[in-house]
Amino acid sequence: MNWRSRLAAVIALSLGAVGFVGVSAQAVKLANGTTAFVQPPRLDGAIATQKTARFLGSTYYFTLTLPATAGEPLQKVVISPQEAPDRVYFDVNQTEAFEGTAEREGTKIPLQTVTQDAKTQAITVMFDPAVAAGKTLTIGLRADRNPDIGGTYLYGVTAFPPGEQAYGQFLGYGRIQIYDNGQNSSFRR
Repeated sequence: MNWRSRLAAVIALSLGAVGFVGVSAQAVKLANGTTAFVQPPRLDGAIATQKTARFLGSTYYFTLTLPATAGEPLQKVVISPQEAPDRVYFDVNQTEAFEGTAEREGTKIPLQTVTQDAKTQAITVMFDPAVAAGKTLTIGLRADRNPDIGGTYLYGVTAFPPGEQAYGQFLGYGRIQIYDNGQNSSFRR
């Protein structure tokens, strides 16, 4: 058995041991039917248009890049505010998504649904159709009002490929900095 044959056998055994049914250029499908990204999206950052405490009508932008090697399109993103003494409330009906960044807005991305969990305040954004691999996209959440207290507010971001049993990949925390009055640092589009 030459080294190529041995390497192929080791890879086949390794993939079988973790329960993969198949790995292709298209997707990863686990033995239980779960689909997953081959290479997950990346959270590039988060920013608010207005960073002053108690400001009415700021938009919080979350930018993600879905690599060309993701293996699956992006179907859903969940943005979960972490525990804070002063939560932000969003108008989910004003949510937007587009290709590009907050500074360089591109083509609008159609949204299927945007919902918010009453208990956790997590916002789920469903795309229709799913966003193709190789794209950078930004989701804009319209805040009714910024928090009353300045500080760093964290939002956990999780991405999902299409499928009934899609594996969500946690991408990290989007950090939104809010300043007490007199310390304003505004972002303008």
